[in-house]
Amino acid sequence: MTEAPLTAIRSLPSWLLGRAAARGRALVAEALAAEGLKMWHHVVLSAVRDLAPVAQADLGRGIGLDPKDLVGILNDLQSAGFVVRAPDPKDRRKNAVSLTREGRRLLERCEKAAREANDALLAPLSAAERDHFMDLLIRISGTDG
Repeated sequence: MTEAPLTAIRSLPSWLLGRAAARGRALVAEALAAEGLKMWHHVVLSAVRDLAPVAQADLGRGIGLDPKDLVGILNDLQSAGFVVRAPDPKDRRKNAVSLTREGRRLLERCEKAAREANDALLAPLSAAERDHFMDLLIRISGTDG
């Protein structure tokens, strides 16, 4: 008797985590699209909020984004009025990035949308199961939360 196709693969935790991650990304991407943003735009806005004013190069390193890709995203966000780039007060040869008031408002809407999308992802779990699942994800992800 032969094994059903992909049974061995589909039983791997890495495969299941990948499927759950893909579903989560799709839900969040759809929620952000309703605000006119892509995932990386949201990541950049969030990082700028947390680090501002932040040198453009430090921002790219902090989120692991190629400098060319970061420039494109910052151009989009600046053109829309969500961020400003100005000379870095610590080193005037560099640009520092900060959120505008409208960028902060957009980020708040996006964070709410992303939370709702993640709630939909975890809807099959009870509150206690969600807490336990998050603890387990943190432990196996190599992050410290």
